[in-house]
Amino acid sequence: MSDEIWARDEVESPCVKICVVHPAARICIGCFRTPDEIARWSRLSAEARREIIAALPAREPMLRSERRGRAARLKG
Repeated sequence: MSDEIWARDEVESPCVKICVVHPAARICIGCFRTPDEIARWSRLSAEARREIIAALPAREPMLRSERRGRAARLKG
């Protein structure tokens, strides 16, 4: 039996199992995807997934600028 059936060329999910959507930024604090992107992930093409993954690092600062409370006071 061939292993070809198991050799799939799929884009991995960026999920890190910290699934909490930031209320103001509307992105997951774990993977930085929007709720819509998360919901559609399994139906997206590999190209669309790669485009989203490429955009994720630029979203991280959206969460850092939203910090309030003790974390904000200690940083600045």
